[in-house]
Amino acid sequence: MQPQEVKARLESRIDDCEFHIQGEGCNFQVTAISERFEGLTPVKRQQLIYAALGDEIASGELHAVSIRTYTPEQWAQNTAVTSR
Repeated sequence: MQPQEVKARLESRIDDCEFHIQGEGCNFQVTAISERFEGLTPVKRQQLIYAALGDEIASGELHAVSIRTYTPEQWAQNTAVTSR
């Protein structure tokens, strides 16, 4: 799989979420930014992403997926810190 394929599948399955995908083959890093993460625990946030990729993980098409999730406010704070 290519990063753009992973992104397209996530975008078609989770509304109102911005995705940044890195990786190749069957190993990917997913960064997801959405208001829907507000009030959710980190585990619940990751479960949402894993559920959207469940078929690909079960088939072995995706093997290793690391997930980072942010609300838009958290993302803005994170990018402000990393751009210094």
